[in-house]
Amino acid sequence: MEEKRRRLRELLNEYAKEDVCLAFSGGIDSSLLLYLCQEAAVRNKRKLYAVTFDTVLHPPCDKETAERVAREAGAIHKIIVVDELKQQEIRHNPKNRCYLCKRILFGELKKMADEWKVGYILEGTNHDDLKEYRPGIQAVKELGILSPLAEAGMSKEEVRAYARELGITVADRPSTPCLATRLPYGDEIDVGLLERIGKAEEGLRALGFLNVRVRVHKTLLRLEVDCRDFKMLLDRKEEVLPILKEVGVPYLTLDLEGFRSGSMDLV
Repeated sequence: MEEKRRRLRELLNEYAKEDVCLAFSGGIDSSLLLYLCQEAAVRNKRKLYAVTFDTVLHPPCDKETAERVAREAGAIHKIIVVDELKQQEIRHNPKNRCYLCKRILFGELKKMADEWKVGYILEGTNHDDLKEYRPGIQAVKELGILSPLAEAGMSKEEVRAYARELGITVADRPSTPCLATRLPYGDEIDVGLLERIGKAEEGLRALGFLNVRVRVHKTLLRLEVDCRDFKMLLDRKEEVLPILKEVGVPYLTLDLEGFRSGSMDLV
């Protein structure tokens, strides 16, 4: 693990010999990069631009968290407003949706980076992501965006452990991926439905559930929480039900396999 950390610091120090741009979601992966790259930029008397995408497909809590963490790190923080659904193909939620979205988002980021004349653009893919179905990674590679965590071989848990040691406040924050991952591929993306899903997940987290996914299969809502939270879910059913009913789906179910990232990719 120490070898991976050393490799990561070496990469970031090399990149920070020029001004750097970081795609910054406020999640644990990009937050670790933010802190380490900010240190390297200060050391090299260079600038680090942390850029957050404000989009219709990402939970609003992402932007708020990103703003706070950027302030804590003392980074230059910029926000790009993007509506991915202007591209008709994305509205149909195809299997390569993530690829199409990343092409749009990082295309906009590259335009800004060109204006700032930065040397490198970074993003937070870790080594574990390379083992999953992540078509967006292809877009990242095609656009020449660098993924230092993956290059250093750091897993998600290694990223979290490092962030805890550094005292990064979002070290234990659950992942909050694009809300379109809550719908099956091929289902038309309804922005109103995604907003209701996002509010339901926030409501459940406010009750104390850490990892939460509200997946909607047309008339059926499939709730994923950690298996250890099943008892709490049933004990607090009267609080949970009104939150789920606000999504507007008639059938409410609990997935007995519990929370698992990427469950929509099983089929």
